Amino acid sequence: MKIRPLGIAGSFEVTPVQHGDARGSFLEWYRFDHLAAAVGHPLDLAQANLSTSARDVVRGVHFADVPPGQAKYVTCVSGAVLDVVVDIRVGSPTFGLWEAVTLDDTDRRAVYLAEGLGHAFCALTEGATVAYLCSSTYRPGHEHGIHPLDPELGITWPAVPLLSGKDESAPTLAQARAAGLLPSFEACNSYVESKFV
Repeated sequence: MKIRPLGIAGSFEVTPVQHGDARGSFLEWYRFDHLAAAVGHPLDLAQANLSTSARDVVRGVHFADVPPGQAKYVTCVSGAVLDVVVDIRVGSPTFGLWEAVTLDDTDRRAVYLAEGLGHAFCALTEGATVAYLCSSTYRPGHEHGIHPLDPELGITWPAVPLLSGKDESAPTLAQARAAGLLPSFEACNSYVESKFV
């Protein structure tokens, strides 16, 4: 398993080693110990989600209040998606920047993103199926979104996105910041340190 830090602190690309023969293939798509060594602390597992999306559907940009936030380990088990990590932590050196990784059922990569980061993806194939391991459970009223077409973010989506009503009506990054919805870089770091030190 190869784990590579992305350009946004707290996010990583994970590429598993695949073993194949005439019967098919086998791989470890998640390893607690390898991820903890790369990230610097374990991923608490509280919830696992699975979503299936039609081609060109964009889900996100989603994030949760910190604390506790919601760290995620995301992979695409069928089809392909463009997975996007957005730094929405006020005070972060990379605030407002995003990075994308293609997740698919060929390379079987995964993305880890820490508490306080925004997450979105675009389905590149029909029926793209994404699995998420999450560090905390869904908490209504503590989950938020930023409009994925916000020009300030400037995310380059591969198609004209199909959005849910909730994502369509989400605020821009500037509006979310003005409303006090965004976590601070300091609060995210302090929360993780207090949790695992």
